[in-house]
Amino acid sequence: MLRLRGVSRAYGQLKALHPLDLDVAEGTCTALFGHNGSGKSTLLRIAVGRDLPSTGQALFDGRPVDEDDPEVRARVAVAGDTVAFYPDLTVRDHLELITVAHDVAGADAWIGQVLADRGLAGHAHHLPSALSSGQTQALMLAAALVRPRDLLVLDEPEQRLDPGARARLAQLLNGEKDDGVAVLLATHQAELVHAVADHVVVLEDGKVIAAGEPAAILDPHGGLA
Repeated sequence: MLRLRGVSRAYGQLKALHPLDLDVAEGTCTALFGHNGSGKSTLLRIAVGRDLPSTGQALFDGRPVDEDDPEVRARVAVAGDTVAFYPDLTVRDHLELITVAHDVAGADAWIGQVLADRGLAGHAHHLPSALSSGQTQALMLAAALVRPRDLLVLDEPEQRLDPGARARLAQLLNGEKDDGVAVLLATHQAELVHAVADHVVVLEDGKVIAAGEPAAILDPHGGLA
């Protein structure tokens, strides 16, 4: 579904990401693991076409990744590292806008289910400014989940979620895999990697320092096995 070959990114003299290869297949989850500044977010931006690689190529289903490509916009759902909501639209308004844009059938029922699953049912008529940080994170996830998707890309989705919400997140991501969705996520939580990922790539200073099955790469505390 997603294939990166020889991808790197430099900003002037700063090498944010050294050349690497990456594949994410249908029904699998690949986790990018590392501390802030390790290159995870840079790689995600390239993977969804929000940034261009300095070298190499990123392909989605065999075509160059470009966020302005209608095919990519229709099939790739993203919850990134930037919070951007309309200040005068409610939580439910945001989700309705997304379902209209993607012509989602049975949108009302689907929105209700996603709101309930993300713990936002009681906040459907609230403005984003009234939400806590954890609720804002939940809304970002909900916005990615109310639309069709073949590839789901998430940047540290566990951030600001309480333990119960993190457990529901793991269950949700495993459900996405069962539905055949390809999942690419960045995280620094080893527990989430072990719960959902089929493959983990450990980044440090923009370089891959380890890659493979989570059990063989990471211990439960996030150190290299």
